[in-house]
Amino acid sequence: MTDRFSTSALAAETARVRACRLCLEAPRGAPLPHEPRPVLRVSSTARLLVASQAPGIRVHRSGLPFDDASGDRLRRWMGVPREIFYDQSRVAIAPMGFCFPGHGPGRSDLPPRRECRLAWHDGLFALMPQVEVVLAIGRHAQAYHFARAGRPLPRSMTLDGLVRRWRDFAGEGPMIVALPHPSWRNSGWLKRNPWFEAETLPALRALVANAIS
Repeated sequence: MTDRFSTSALAAETARVRACRLCLEAPRGAPLPHEPRPVLRVSSTARLLVASQAPGIRVHRSGLPFDDASGDRLRRWMGVPREIFYDQSRVAIAPMGFCFPGHGPGRSDLPPRRECRLAWHDGLFALMPQVEVVLAIGRHAQAYHFARAGRPLPRSMTLDGLVRRWRDFAGEGPMIVALPHPSWRNSGWLKRNPWFEAETLPALRALVANAIS
């Protein structure tokens, strides 16, 4: 009964998120410059959560998270094929901003909208207590998920330090693994930090394999 109730409650909450129009009709700041299209994939059975930043323009059009070159790179990091990555019974995907936030200067994506976190995130993740591993991609997701787990990050912590020392911060219940964004914009960072591929990715793949087994 409890499992059925949890599944039903999560389905209802997900439906409310997908119908959300707060950033257009009651925005905090400038309204969303296009029609909302919240993108997420969650379940009451997935033990692995991919916690990202916000959808890009291609994902906004397709409605499928990480349906782009960043997703291809992320799946290589994780060591999983598309069919497993998109099996939401095993892998949940929930960004900090559910909608594409629009473009800023230089056609770069704007940060995730604040409305999503304030309105939805605490309630959504409270309905997913089975999650054991969180892949926190980018600083917005890292700050939120570490704080929610009662382990707020030091303000002075850099991305390099957090990713390199992920074992020192991962903790338990859930274990949180900090990752850089797999965007092409971070290709330079990856080249400057070869330890990430040599040391971090093998450990990441082992954690992912265990969580989705």
